[in-house]
Amino acid sequence: MIRSELVQAVGAANPHLTQRDVERIVGTIFDEIVTALASGRRVELRGFGAFSTRAREARTGRNPRTGTAVAVDAKRVPYFKPGKDLRERLNVG
Repeated sequence: MIRSELVQAVGAANPHLTQRDVERIVGTIFDEIVTALASGRRVELRGFGAFSTRAREARTGRNPRTGTAVAVDAKRVPYFKPGKDLRERLNVG
């Protein structure tokens, strides 16, 4: 599902909201998740999962084209851990 499909699904489930309101709601939710992660906080959506960041150490990588060594800086990367309800719904069957 892409963002526009999510906006359409939320709009269909809530016909009393305008398209502009639904887009603003979805955008605000995503913006708040990004802001929380950028400040080092964890975001937990009960029944869905938790977003957090993980630290990656600096390392030496390889340029795939030339094979030369390249320094890769340390960085934080987003991480998602699915919740119990999500895992159970995916593995029904």
